[in-house]
Amino acid sequence: MVRWLPLESNPAFLAELGVPASWTIHDVYGLEDELLSMVPQPVGAVILLYPFNEKGKEFMTKNDEELEAEGQEVPEKVYFMKQFVGNACGTVALIHAIANNVDKIELGDGALKDFLEKTTSLSPEERGHALESDEGISKAHDESAQEGQTEAPERDAVVNEHFIAMVEVDGNLYELDGRRKFPVNHGPTSADTLLQDAAKVCRQFMDRDPEESRFAIVALTGSD
Repeated sequence: MVRWLPLESNPAFLAELGVPASWTIHDVYGLEDELLSMVPQPVGAVILLYPFNEKGKEFMTKNDEELEAEGQEVPEKVYFMKQFVGNACGTVALIHAIANNVDKIELGDGALKDFLEKTTSLSPEERGHALESDEGISKAHDESAQEGQTEAPERDAVVNEHFIAMVEVDGNLYELDGRRKFPVNHGPTSADTLLQDAAKVCRQFMDRDPEESRFAIVALTGSD
């Protein structure tokens, strides 16, 4: 498996990917209404960092099986990619966040714009494999990892925290996790309520593992 340096949530990474300065990453300090109201609007995506342990793996496997049996609505326009690169979950989450907001975010020329143009018509598996050999994004990822607030772990380090993104597409909230078989439809939402509805999903993750404290939430937000 190709492995990249583990990535912190480094806001500078957005600029390196060609995201305009009007879109930035903001910390979400808590799930209470008062704290959510501090996050600037509009919110294009919510990114959750959570501990990926045996409990999480068991839930994911069981939930995937249930969703396969029951079926769910996932339109083709939802941009989803599988993750085949080790330690790339932070970058995959950012790609998911941005790719599902290209109608709002005018990407500048660069690695991410080129990658999306090459992969939009591909399958989730093909997109994941395309990332393995994409030199532009891997270079930006490694540079960002080395510029983080803490010293980057080695490529072979076992990192047990995992990033996922949540976005709104056609009035539904989708959880996008490159380790899962497909996007997860969490039901109705809107551009105005995405943050609050995604916060409810984040709470479900926390409630499934109440003894854990390694959770962090950020939002991709724009300015008019």
